[in-house]
Amino acid sequence: MDQKGYRRGSFQSSTSDEDMLEIAGASLDFSMADDDPPLDREMGGFSSYNGGGMNGTSTMMDFLEEPLPGVGTYEDFNTIDWVREKSRDRDRHREITSRSKESTWALIHSVSDAFSGWLLMLLIGLLAGSLAGLIDISAHWMTDLKEGVCLAGFWFNHEHCCWKSNTTFTDRDKCPEWKSWSQLILGHGEGAFAYILNYFMYVVWALLFSLLAVLLVKGFAPYACGSGIPEIKTILSGFIIRGYLGKWTLIIKTITLVLAVSSGLSLGKEGPLVHVACCCGNILCHLFTKYRKNEAKRREVLSAAAAAGVSVAFGAPIGGVLFSLEEVSYYFPLKTLWRSFFAALVAAFTLRSINPFGNSRLVLFYVEFHMPWHLLELVPFILLGIFGGLWGAFFIRSNIAWCRRRKTTKLGKYPVLEVFVVTAITAILAFPNEYTRMSTSELISELFNDCGILDSSKLCEYVNDFNSTKGDDLPDRAAGPGVYTAMWQLALALIMKVFITIFTFGMKVPSGLFIPSMAVGAIAGRLLGVAMEQLAYYHHDWAIFSGWCSQGADCITPGLYAMVGAAACLGGVTRMTVSLVVIMFELTGGLEYIVPLMAAAMTSKWVADAIGREGIYDAHIRLNGYPFLEAKEEFSHKTLAMDVMRPRRNDPPLTVITQDSMTVEDVETIINETTYSGYPVVVSRESQRLVGFVLRRDLIISVENARKKQDGIVSTSIIYFTDHSPPLPPSSPSMLKLRSILDLSPFTVTDQTPMEIVVDIFRKLGLRQCLVTHNGKLLGIITKKDVLKHIAQLANQDPDSILFN
Repeated sequence: MDQKGYRRGSFQSSTSDEDMLEIAGASLDFSMADDDPPLDREMGGFSSYNGGGMNGTSTMMDFLEEPLPGVGTYEDFNTIDWVREKSRDRDRHREITSRSKESTWALIHSVSDAFSGWLLMLLIGLLAGSLAGLIDISAHWMTDLKEGVCLAGFWFNHEHCCWKSNTTFTDRDKCPEWKSWSQLILGHGEGAFAYILNYFMYVVWALLFSLLAVLLVKGFAPYACGSGIPEIKTILSGFIIRGYLGKWTLIIKTITLVLAVSSGLSLGKEGPLVHVACCCGNILCHLFTKYRKNEAKRREVLSAAAAAGVSVAFGAPIGGVLFSLEEVSYYFPLKTLWRSFFAALVAAFTLRSINPFGNSRLVLFYVEFHMPWHLLELVPFILLGIFGGLWGAFFIRSNIAWCRRRKTTKLGKYPVLEVFVVTAITAILAFPNEYTRMSTSELISELFNDCGILDSSKLCEYVNDFNSTKGDDLPDRAAGPGVYTAMWQLALALIMKVFITIFTFGMKVPSGLFIPSMAVGAIAGRLLGVAMEQLAYYHHDWAIFSGWCSQGADCITPGLYAMVGAAACLGGVTRMTVSLVVIMFELTGGLEYIVPLMAAAMTSKWVADAIGREGIYDAHIRLNGYPFLEAKEEFSHKTLAMDVMRPRRNDPPLTVITQDSMTVEDVETIINETTYSGYPVVVSRESQRLVGFVLRRDLIISVENARKKQDGIVSTSIIYFTDHSPPLPPSSPSMLKLRSILDLSPFTVTDQTPMEIVVDIFRKLGLRQCLVTHNGKLLGIITKKDVLKHIAQLANQDPDSILFN
């Protein structure tokens, strides 16, 4: 069946209105209204419509007195109609409330309906917290497996293995139960050959983990790659990507996230944990009818699930709620705020019960600094903010350029080879340097750490003068050889992390960006902190130090600089502000350091925004061509609705359906010959006075069901959308009444409406399309895709980059 607009199997674009988009190895099909579906796979074609049927008496039937299965639902890669979904939910709620006064059973049903939202949040929190604990424990064990194995039990990681050992505190990492691979195979761990063997085993394990991850993603769940946050932002704005939050994606993402983190690649698990939590939310929604059947209500649940994801990723429940509000959510009513708070609380409580790090904390990075910061230290903090902004802008541009190259060249056809090469380079470069060999989370933890008397880290090898030690507070001391060695190693680690992360983020494995960004900032911060500390030690009589830093005092805390640097770099990449600061102080417990964190986060955002307006997630949304209308940006151009609407001049006239004069065959012809997602209904072609709007999918399902189940419906049967049937001769076949699928209140604007108002309507109401009239007559239609193309055009971008890659 070779008809225009008809697609089966591989969707070949047959008109200029149809666009293809590739995401994670799957084809996405968009077209004029950003939501023209490929025809329903279950429906077959339209061949079943043409002909057939029995001549019957001239009776009229309202076929849709009872809603049909499928009517009012959406195809894959469609945008939902927020207004219709919210209206449906209000009607459902009104009905339940009115029935609750009639009987006790109805009252119980009303109470259970009100309680179901909180029960769902409880389940999401429990499941997300449990999975996060499992991921943390597994990743910790498998990361240590690259370096050795525990003889007391191979399932113990290095730290747990040495818990029961009788070794001294300084030798706590050298317990007899833990054997490196060279000790296990050769019987000794010293010498060049032992080093080479350990090096070889480290690289082999890294390659094994990463290859297993990419093969699982490629074979079972292509949507499990990447961080998932750009797609979740798009889904929360009303777009539908079936399978993106499904059970297979959840299972494969959980397994491959552990493998990817354990392989030592420059990536984190925090972004993917948001995706995992949203998968949990979506799957659990199917237990409750009100969320299963309403796409807008489901998105409220997903907003709360995103908060739970950040809550377990960082042990920051309040930061999670603010992250969902500031960064990912499109529609966030007050009720969702409370439920997000509850879901984040339950998730954090569950993770705390599991205690994955064995330190009774929710996070690995908990620190306690003993000294307050001084006002003059704001200068280096702001310098770290500038560094964070510059690195964020550099990273976004470089990463987007590399991802675009991956999409447009042969590189994208070899995801397994790409992962193999990047892992090999990362592992080979990482092993010789102890700060890149350790997991990124441990590195950040060490960089945040404030040196105490018992610390054996190289970063704490200062020249000790115990005469001036007062309690736990150590004075600023001269750096020893260990500190200088650590500085060189950290400088090399910084260079490696800066460049290797560009190529890692966006590969076909689960990859988060929070931890690598924080690592870059923490290294830069620690380097600056140690430099400031030594400056204060050797030049405490300088004017800038003389007022507050006397000799023998503990003035500068390098760990604090690392913390501020981490916040600055994360802010530069993601452009988060409020949620970032809250996440950072929940993450580290550094409540009194909010002002330095705020100064650095704000500076990094200003600097990065001056170079490029988009954060990394918005940049990836634009790169992939998702139909996402950014609510944060102002529309400041003086264009009118008539400049954007279709049809344009020289275009064929707008396809419409008349309210009571078209036959079933006429409607089927329109459906076959066009790919639009819906059609305006008018009084007649001559008057063009608007009656309403009918969706293509609803029309297809309704006509097909009428053909099968209603006697007398044939190709010549009249379809009407009015309350009363039109007058027809007695010998005419049965008529088909489809008023119940007609939207009688479509959004309309006049042709002279400024586009800034139209864009605002699309953003705030989540519209799919808006009809344009002149003196009450239908002129044209503006779809979400038209708005996005218009904005791209005005920003001197290629308008075809919207929904077309």
